[in-house]
Amino acid sequence: MRKWIALLMISLLAVTTACSGSTGTRGEGGKKETLQIGALYPLSGAAALLGDESFRGAELAVKLRNKNGGVAGGKHVELVKTDAPDANAAQAEANRLITQKGLHLILGSYSSAISFAASEVAERNGVLYWEMGAISDPITERGYKYVIRTNPPASEFAKVEIQYIKEVVAPKLGKSPTDVRIGIVHEDSLYGTTVAEFITKMAKEEKMQIATTQPYNMKSVDLSSVVLNVKQAKPDVLIAVSYLNDAILFWRQAKELGLDVPVFIGTGGGHTMSDFQKALGKDVNGIIDVDFPQYEINKSYTPGLEEFLKLYKETYNEEPRSGHSLANFMGTNVLLEVIDKVGTIDPDKIKQAALEYKLEPGKSATGWGVDFDQAKGQNKLGQPYVHQWIDGKLVTVWPKGAAVQEAQLPMPKWSERK
Repeated sequence: MRKWIALLMISLLAVTTACSGSTGTRGEGGKKETLQIGALYPLSGAAALLGDESFRGAELAVKLRNKNGGVAGGKHVELVKTDAPDANAAQAEANRLITQKGLHLILGSYSSAISFAASEVAERNGVLYWEMGAISDPITERGYKYVIRTNPPASEFAKVEIQYIKEVVAPKLGKSPTDVRIGIVHEDSLYGTTVAEFITKMAKEEKMQIATTQPYNMKSVDLSSVVLNVKQAKPDVLIAVSYLNDAILFWRQAKELGLDVPVFIGTGGGHTMSDFQKALGKDVNGIIDVDFPQYEINKSYTPGLEEFLKLYKETYNEEPRSGHSLANFMGTNVLLEVIDKVGTIDPDKIKQAALEYKLEPGKSATGWGVDFDQAKGQNKLGQPYVHQWIDGKLVTVWPKGAAVQEAQLPMPKWSERK
């Protein structure tokens, strides 16, 4: 009888330990208490490369924090990793993390469509959703209580693009800003559509001309009709909002069909990745990219960047593939500092502590400051930077505080490229 009672007590203890994810903590028998956080990213499917790169940044921040003693007096942080390749999967996985794993905090997620869907599930369940990569403005415009975003939204990307065209590109082309003809090509999900709408709105406010707007499906295997429509419109500046595969496809077909534009501006996504450069070779040179901070940047403006690069190489045995990992590293570090202050995974306490958290620009690995909008949870001090592919490297060219080189404009025509 005593033996059976002992076995029953052990079983009950095991169940209690397994269910402790409902509070995001566990700690029995002298082991370090662990705080569990859901990590929801597209790790398969069309967005897998950037989804995985983004996850790596969060993983490295947690690894570094645990190595340095954890949070709240020694608590260990554990990421519960899950794959959400599309919006439907995002809803299902968010539900699983909440109802089956008992988690009260989820971070992610790179893709706007995925973030939009998963954060809705989190909101319904009173779970905090901490976004560090998805840029669509509606994510933080719904009046949700449990959404925080550290990265800049799509409207900021469009604002930087229009400002850069006005202050730098137009003078380089010898034109007045109002004479610059802008073309837009964009994938038609929430990400591309949101950015394109803001570009159009802000360009019109500056009385710039929109020569053409060409939406397409990111899974398209032929963008020749889009290329030919742009070629016919003859824009001075072409702005593209693309993921990786469609960015490569468009640029290859632009070369095949002889589409020459004086200035080509990518909006993050695929235009940032080392895989983009590897696929296009020397043809990548000259492309402008507006995105999260990259690695050829003024290091005095990005304290902690060198440590991140070293840790990345030690962990994955390669160079970072894009700045998405850096943005997630920075955002996760902010979250861990907030958790360190709160001491536990409590959505309301973490949200309140986040709203009180402040960091000046130039004091993080991305150079971003932190000041969350009290009503929306959006960081107001995150800013996209302007980069250019020069000699196979993505170099920061604007703003001046972060830049290491001046942009080379206009781009050479295909016939002039060596």
